[in-house]
Amino acid sequence: MRDRPFHIVLGVTGGIAAYKAPEILRQLQQHGAEVRVVLTRTATRFIGRVTLEALSRHPVVVEMFEPGLNVAIRHVEMAQWADLLLVAPATAHTLARFAQGLADDFLTTLYLSVRCPVLVAPAMDAEMWEHAATQENLTRLHERGVALIPPERGYLASGREGEGRLAEPEQIVARALVILAARPYARDLEGEHVLITAGPTCEDLDPIRYLTNRSTGKMGYALAHAALARGAEVTLISGPTTLRPPPDAQTIFVRRAEEMYRAVLAHLEAATVVIKAAAVADYRPAIFSPEKLKKTDADLTLALHRTPDILAEVGRRKGTRVLVGFAAETEAHLEHGREKLIRKNLDLILINDAASAETGFAADENAGFLVDREGNVTELPRMSKYEMAMRILDRVRDVLARRRSEDPTGDPRSSEGEG
Repeated sequence: MRDRPFHIVLGVTGGIAAYKAPEILRQLQQHGAEVRVVLTRTATRFIGRVTLEALSRHPVVVEMFEPGLNVAIRHVEMAQWADLLLVAPATAHTLARFAQGLADDFLTTLYLSVRCPVLVAPAMDAEMWEHAATQENLTRLHERGVALIPPERGYLASGREGEGRLAEPEQIVARALVILAARPYARDLEGEHVLITAGPTCEDLDPIRYLTNRSTGKMGYALAHAALARGAEVTLISGPTTLRPPPDAQTIFVRRAEEMYRAVLAHLEAATVVIKAAAVADYRPAIFSPEKLKKTDADLTLALHRTPDILAEVGRRKGTRVLVGFAAETEAHLEHGREKLIRKNLDLILINDAASAETGFAADENAGFLVDREGNVTELPRMSKYEMAMRILDRVRDVLARRRSEDPTGDPRSSEGEG
């Protein structure tokens, strides 16, 4: 049980959707949170600070330096106080300043100072939302662990219809509560060494062509960010991806399944937890052509050889480590996932729908079923991959605690036995 309410800083930026900020604030309070508000200068043109001060029962901060608010270094004090920084609405300009690390007002300075989770709810016109610069800024923020409530499609301030409308307050508050649910367990993986694989592998046919899959590495990278946030040491073994790895992780880049296999076994001894989120190619071309294969009028028959089964090999060697796998299925999801859990000697498996455009490969969100060895099934609704990473790590923590209570002298890094 918590001994105090959650502390939330609500950042409000300058867009017409700022009128929804009081409702967001009230709903957070109804869930027991204590809320402080930060307005940008432009936001004060859309929403009055007196209203937000009356509702929050705290002074609303706008300027970096205001008379009567400088006894403490205000942004440092608020950063240490906060359990969550929620920015709703977040304009394209604010997202750009966050992504570039600018600190030219109180909100951006606060963003650079907080060590708590950050959740942004963008709102803007459709063209601004779809612009490549905005999407690049969102990608950069996502890689840093910033959670996103994407805007909805609807009528916009311009009078046109499109994607860019602020998500409803109920959705924003629900997502904030999911993120906050992990906060009582901050640093609960301190002392653990988590080995994570991420991304696809590429199996070369010739210097031009290769076999691969649709994995982008987003889930594995989210797990790396989340494990670091919870105090773990992280080794990330990544296939080819455009994502930036977290700077505090030891990252090893590989290309082929064979390279990932060798890297995993080389770093297995130090790990207490192994999470195999990579989508490893099951087959490779039997022959690599050093020259580009030329097109002819005849059909081409491609011979394939099996690649090493990394997950099965780790399952054989795992000892008392916690081993987590993933099953991307297109039909009979639970049946196939449960069978894989037993066959590969896993402790947990996340089963999801690979065919879903909203939560499948390359999506920013995920959903699925988390199944353990006892057959317990937990349905995980659609959420950001960072939030899902937190939910998976909650269960990893529980398995570690139970295993150590059963054998207090056991070394998770022991490779003896099947686990």
